[in-house]
Amino acid sequence: MSDDISFLERLLDAAGPSGFEARPARVWRDEASGFASDVTVDVNGNSYATVNPGGSPRVMLAGHIDEIGLQVTHIDEKGFLFFAEIGGWDPQVLVGQHVTLLSRSGDIPGVIGKKAIHLMTAEEREKASKTKELWVDVGATSRGDVADLGIRVGDPIVLSQRAVRLAGGRIASRAIDNRIGAYVVLEALRLLADDPPVAQVTAVATSQEEIGYSGGGARTSAYTLEPDAAIVVDVTFSTDVPDIDKKELGEHALGGGPVLSRGSAAHNEVFEMLDRVAELEGIPHTIQAAPRSTRTDADAIYLTRAGVPTGLVSVPNRYMHSPSEVVALEDLSNTAKLIAAFIRQLTPDTDFTPR
Repeated sequence: MSDDISFLERLLDAAGPSGFEARPARVWRDEASGFASDVTVDVNGNSYATVNPGGSPRVMLAGHIDEIGLQVTHIDEKGFLFFAEIGGWDPQVLVGQHVTLLSRSGDIPGVIGKKAIHLMTAEEREKASKTKELWVDVGATSRGDVADLGIRVGDPIVLSQRAVRLAGGRIASRAIDNRIGAYVVLEALRLLADDPPVAQVTAVATSQEEIGYSGGGARTSAYTLEPDAAIVVDVTFSTDVPDIDKKELGEHALGGGPVLSRGSAAHNEVFEMLDRVAELEGIPHTIQAAPRSTRTDADAIYLTRAGVPTGLVSVPNRYMHSPSEVVALEDLSNTAKLIAAFIRQLTPDTDFTPR
């Protein structure tokens, strides 16, 4: 990976919670247009970019472009905004945060309010905050003031956290999960663009994964593409921090390389090939069990149409679903390299049917 990560930072900083992914999707397509063909977007907000159209087999690379966020549910007579979660939040991390409301009049700054600790009873201080007990203050004094700002019920909200470069080649952002998946699949496509493989490869920045309980954009885009194989890139828990049960999750560290999933939606023949390619290429990696579901786009893709042999490659991520998720840049680079090398091993005769 180049030392220039400006594209990654632009992608992470673009506000785009589930159902409202247009901004980061435009950033993704603009970058893809520099080296890929057939760069398009569909009615569900999935973005596509292809290398070697007409090649065989057809391979889909999927990483979701959405992030978790909030949504305005009520505006009271004093101009305070109440909200619900888009995706899974720990409400404790919301307290006191600066936020940005994406209104029809533009971006509006606000802060999340809560009763001051001085005014709480001893019992209240011991209780965890709940989302329904918090509100957003944009400085308005009435419902009319809020309307004048262009804010309406249903407007999405993101936390006002930009990407931060940390020591040791690491980066923190509110949108690591899983905008880095969309980033990695496009970087893998970039690696293949100068010397195209025999396969047709389409990278997809999928929509609504965080709320897509019936498959989100991954299901509809896989139905459209009819791939012969698919690779999904997402994040998984980095277990190199305190108080993590490695017996349940395994050992996956920042800088330890991509994590290959086994079981559930991760097709075993695809896993075995990914594992072999990683060994051949000298790419560090670990393995993670998925005995039930993967809770990623893979769960939707592998059951599309007659079934799609699907691999899941994940990046270790610290502090998931918080404003300060952290990944190692070298893991992003190694994941893209592994996917590109895997695709170069495919031929029109490749068959993932278990024997």
